[in-house]
Amino acid sequence: MNFRTEIKIQDYPFQIDYQSKIFGMGSCFIENIQSKLDYYQFQILINPFGVIFNPVSIRKMLGRIVEKDFFTVKDLFFYNDMWKSYDLHSKFNNEDKEALLNHTNRLLLDSLDFLKQTDFAIFTLGTAWVYKLKSNNACVSNCHKVAQSAFDKGILSPTEIIDELFSIIKLVRKINPDIKILFTLSPVRHLRDGFIQNQQSKAHLLTAIHQIVNNQNVFYFPSYEIMMDDLRDYRFYKNDFLHPNDLAIDYIWQLVCKNLISPKAYTTMEAVSKIRKSKAHKAFNKNSDAYQKHLRALDKQIQDLQKSFPWMQI
Repeated sequence: MNFRTEIKIQDYPFQIDYQSKIFGMGSCFIENIQSKLDYYQFQILINPFGVIFNPVSIRKMLGRIVEKDFFTVKDLFFYNDMWKSYDLHSKFNNEDKEALLNHTNRLLLDSLDFLKQTDFAIFTLGTAWVYKLKSNNACVSNCHKVAQSAFDKGILSPTEIIDELFSIIKLVRKINPDIKILFTLSPVRHLRDGFIQNQQSKAHLLTAIHQIVNNQNVFYFPSYEIMMDDLRDYRFYKNDFLHPNDLAIDYIWQLVCKNLISPKAYTTMEAVSKIRKSKAHKAFNKNSDAYQKHLRALDKQIQDLQKSFPWMQI
């Protein structure tokens, strides 16, 4: 008997390898996948401006990158002794507004350069709930713990989300016509919105995604379904019962490898992993001849890898 409902994943007409460049934006779940891609030293740029949960904010930030819409002082506000932007993650907060602007605008240009060369763009949607500033009706990416009275909260309809997703596709294709686009839905549950409201939000996002996939070079990876149906047990969640734990992330990553990554990359992935594990090894005697010989051999392995893959920084 089979006591699981395993998800059958579609065949994709492409494979990711070590020559591929991968750009990603979206919820915190995409950063779980980022950690795996980064561990194996793929060429990636994921969430350069921080986690973004809703499709409106993804489209806004992508528009800034593509159109070179630089941040200015009018995009900032001063709160709790720090300069901030409602479009940026709190990690960009700075006491010096000029330093904040210089950092973000330099990163914007770097993101544009990378996106122009990208083979795959991955967008992970987290929620259909949005917060809009009452002062100008602008949708924010981050509330920065400003009083809730400053915002109106609402949920995007499937039609509104479809419009945003088509805009995302159009923006990316404007500078990179041949890029392959992969949408995913984050399995992280947003229970602060409420149990029923979270399900409503995910339903709106799923409805919209499936209206735009299967167009030319636009695809879907079922990370949400894998978590909800295949791994439907709290042992696959962190202690908050909301976020997938390491075991679940490893399982989903295995399916990413099986279905999206070229088998030709496996040998290199294994070599990178072996080096990382060797570097993490702690010797009893760091001054011993045996350990010094081990380090020299390790350096040689790294140099050999970097000859073929010069971007690797292990």
